[in-house]
Amino acid sequence: MPFPRLHALIPAAGTGSRVQAQQPKQYLTLGDRAMVVHAIEALCADARIAQVLVVVAPADPHIAALGLDRLAPRVSIAAVGGASRAASVRAGLDALAARGAAEDDWVLVHDAARPCLAAEELAALIDALIDDTVGGLLAQPLADTLKRADRADGTGSAPRVQATVDRALLWRAATPQMFRQATLRRALDAPGMLARATDEASAVEALGLAPRLIACGATNLKVTTAADVPLARAILQAQGRIGPQENP
Repeated sequence: MPFPRLHALIPAAGTGSRVQAQQPKQYLTLGDRAMVVHAIEALCADARIAQVLVVVAPADPHIAALGLDRLAPRVSIAAVGGASRAASVRAGLDALAARGAAEDDWVLVHDAARPCLAAEELAALIDALIDDTVGGLLAQPLADTLKRADRADGTGSAPRVQATVDRALLWRAATPQMFRQATLRRALDAPGMLARATDEASAVEALGLAPRLIACGATNLKVTTAADVPLARAILQAQGRIGPQENP
């Protein structure tokens, strides 16, 4: 039986409206390259990943300008993005299968807005999970004191503390999230899952499986608001992936 291969999938069909930019956040420039290109390059840094598929919206007007043809055939684009992240990932699985991915192969799903993935953390994830029966994800053990509010914010006056939550067993999910293609397909095909899954791990958990948590650092941040952009730029500079004077 052939050894399972590894494939990466980047869902990049979102609009990233919280960054309040004129284009989706994955296309913001960090240094001389778009954020999503940094994410692609981080995955390509591990030779064990056979291919990287970028899933974009069907009418995406930005992706062609990135010049990803220079990375072909290892990197390819599928304009099959859906209305949700989960829908884009599910469509991406079909596109990977059409490109030769087997049911038993591993798929690493990585956020387009996580440009600062470190090579050693990606390697640690693969090393830890390559023989795992379920799969898992990079995640960060929580260090802050957590409070549960008596109601959601934005409903009037400021909410009050209901309780302090024990953080000992709490982790902040990150990406990549690594599961076998067949497991991901079965998880996302569950009724209603494309609308309610917030990440791949939550869909797999709904199958009754327990993904493994692999620790990563805070530098593997997700760019969510405009305030995260200069932080991501500073991390990339510290990693030596962009120069100190690029895109100030």
